[in-house]
Parts: sequence; structure tokens; C-alpha cells
Amino acid sequence: MSATDAILPAPTPENPQQLLAEVETLGGRLQLVRDRIGRIIFGQQEVVNLTLVTLLAGGHVLLIGVPGLAKTRLVETLGTVLGLAEKRIQCTPDLMPADILGSEVLEESETGRRSFRFIPGPVFSQLLMADEINRASPRTQSALLQAMQEHRVSVAGHYHPLPQPFHVLATQNPLEQEGTYPLPEAQLDRFLMQIDVSYPDRDAERRMMIATTGVDAEKAVTVLTPTDLQAAQRLVRRIPIGESVVEGILDLVRAGRPETSDIPEVRTHVAWGPGPRASQSLMLAARAQAVLDGRLSPSLDDVVALAKPILRHRMALNFAARADGVTIDDVIDRLCAPLL
Repeated sequence: MSATDAILPAPTPENPQQLLAEVETLGGRLQLVRDRIGRIIFGQQEVVNLTLVTLLAGGHVLLIGVPGLAKTRLVETLGTVLGLAEKRIQCTPDLMPADILGSEVLEESETGRRSFRFIPGPVFSQLLMADEINRASPRTQSALLQAMQEHRVSVAGHYHPLPQPFHVLATQNPLEQEGTYPLPEAQLDRFLMQIDVSYPDRDAERRMMIATTGVDAEKAVTVLTPTDLQAAQRLVRRIPIGESVVEGILDLVRAGRPETSDIPEVRTHVAWGPGPRASQSLMLAARAQAVLDGRLSPSLDDVVALAKPILRHRMALNFAARADGVTIDDVIDRLCAPLL
């Protein structure tokens, strides 16, 4: 044993009772968060749940849905309920990186001395909404990629750290594809989840219609603070996870790669499969789902429930799959079958 090894402290084992108490307390507060959001966002319980799981895991979300499904309102509501500083960017083809990151301006003091001063852009927020992100040019998308991955930006050779916590919630319209720039695989992989937002059911749409067209509309109320969210994110990483769940995640992700899969459908229909970041995302998201439900440890059911939003943007089908009418959700269902 080297001298360096000798001075390293031994890891402190978690007290199960104390950890369970912390999880139950946080679970109760998160239930209040869901309740407050549910008073404003109707018929999107699954979307709200997955978005909260992503935030607890410390990740970013890509929301895909047609206009009018409250994607923008969800981000605004989350910012208020979680006490986060929220800003919005409307992505357009002429949007430049400086419009997101900020820029340096030359100033002259009273003494005549000239110097550059950095003016932060909207990326310097805790909850950034990038509306219609696929309308931004690849150059602008790559600038946002660095912020998402490193939580800092580089302007004129100087690094500027972003506020903590920092999360990007981007939206994408699946219908209007003219004048858009599809997100590259590298950027898609930075999103912990891709959440497909569908139409609400009839009852939810009825409640929405009545609640939002009256005189007194429900308003968002702050429930947590950024410090509370960061504490919750640290707690998620302390949650124990069973060996069977770890092996299940590995089996699921590795089975999605044509090079290593034993599943004929994957070798036939998948062009490329999920990388190691998918395994990390599933591990964190499963823990976050357990905390959101007030449970001490995740299960294989959590892994199966989270597989589609975590894997669907990390896999691509080949021409044979499209010709046979096979969808990416069909392939993921096949991957999850051994875990059920």
C-alpha cells in the first residue's frame, strides 16, 4: 500500500434508517410539487413525472410534441415551483451563438482606458428553455452543447461557469420540418430523456378548458428552492441499487447494440445502438424515480418504465426496419421483454 492509499479515509456506510427518513421526507415534498404543477398542467402527468425524474437526476430534457400541448407553460411552471431562475430562447435559423452565450463589449472609462466587459446571455440561468431547438443552426446548437455538457461556456478564450443547478428543457415540433436542422447524435445524447408529449384525454381537456378560460386562473406557487433541488440530486446518488437492477440495465443497453446483441431483431433493424451514457442515465433515472415515489431502492420495473424516454433518441433504425414498418419503440419493447 502506498502512502497515498494510507491516508485515504474509508467510505462511511449509509445509515439505512436515516436514509429512508430522508427519502420519505423528500418524497412528500416532491408529491406537493407534482400536485402544484398538476393544478396548472392538465392531462400530462406522465410528462411531468418524467421531467421531474430528469431534473432530480441532474439531466436535460427534450420535449417533442405538436404546438399547444403546454410545453412552454410546463417550463415556466417548473421554474416557479422549483424556485429556479428561468429564461427562454426562441430558436431561429439566424440565431447566433452570442445570442445564447453572451458577448464581450469594449468600454471606455472616464480616464480613457479601454477594456472588455462580458455581458452574459440567457444561458446564464438555472432553467433554460430552448424553444424549437431544431430551428437553430448547427453552429448555434454546438455552442449550447458545451453548456449542457460542461456547465460552463467559453467566450473570447475565457471560461465562464454557469449557475447551479443548470438544466436545459428544449422543445421540438415534429410536424414542421422545413427550415430545420436535425440535432446531431452527439447533442441528442446530452439529453437524459426524450419525452414525447401527446394530446390530453377528454376529461383532462375538459378540466383545462374550464379552468383556463375563467376569471381566476390557478397560479404557480414556489415549493422548493434551488438549494433544495441540489440536495435532492445529491440524495439520488446515495440511493442503493440492487445487483439485479445493475445487471438488468447492462443487459438492456448492451442488447440494443447490433455488434453485441443476441436478439435477431436488433441485428436486423438497428443501425447503431445506445452508448455507455445510456447506462448511466438509466441508473440515475431509476434512482430518481424511486426517490420521487418515496422508495429507498429502484426496481427492474423502474428500468422498464424509463427505457423508452432514455433510449429512443440514442438508437437509430436502418432502411430495412423502415421498410418493414418497425418503430424504435417496437425494438425497445423487445429489449425490455427479458426484464418483465
